[in-house]
Amino acid sequence: MRRIAPDRDQLLAMVAEVFREHGYEGASIALIGAATGLGKGSLYHLFPGGKEEMAGAVIAHIDGWFEDNVFAPLRDGTDPRAGIEHMFEATDSYFRSGRRVCLIGAFALEESRDLFASQIRDYFGRWVGHLADALARDGHGTTEAAELAEEAVAAIQGALTLARAVDDAGMFSRALRRTRMRVGLTAGDDI
Repeated sequence: MRRIAPDRDQLLAMVAEVFREHGYEGASIALIGAATGLGKGSLYHLFPGGKEEMAGAVIAHIDGWFEDNVFAPLRDGTDPRAGIEHMFEATDSYFRSGRRVCLIGAFALEESRDLFASQIRDYFGRWVGHLADALARDGHGTTEAAELAEEAVAAIQGALTLARAVDDAGMFSRALRRTRMRVGLTAGDDI
């Protein structure tokens, strides 16, 4: 019986999990093949640039999810407070309440960082920038909004790392709650 190959979104999600589990350096074509059910030839047919192209495609896929679910609501909404709250909810959901590694953040810490530096810098820069703009529209001064945005994204990323390091996903939820309060949202602001 012929096996049906996963669609591109499914394939990228599978490859992303291999990178999350093994890192860029540890994610071999054999491991990626085992996870996706595709042979080496099929993987190179889909990604002629090999593992580097796969990682770049995974980063772009994650970036696309964040563009649709985090950045656009921050940028395009008429109610900046609702956009900020949506960012926290979407972020909590995406990172599975602290049980999922931020792959873009992980790539930023690996030796392979230079391969993807532009994509990584753009992703984090847009997140901080759109959050700062939303905070400014919500009444914070420009400088304060920029500082709060940097602090919020850093708190989210740091909480992901710390929660994983101590195996306490609740730490991520607590950090999100404190960060929400720091940017001026309260428990009563839930969507």
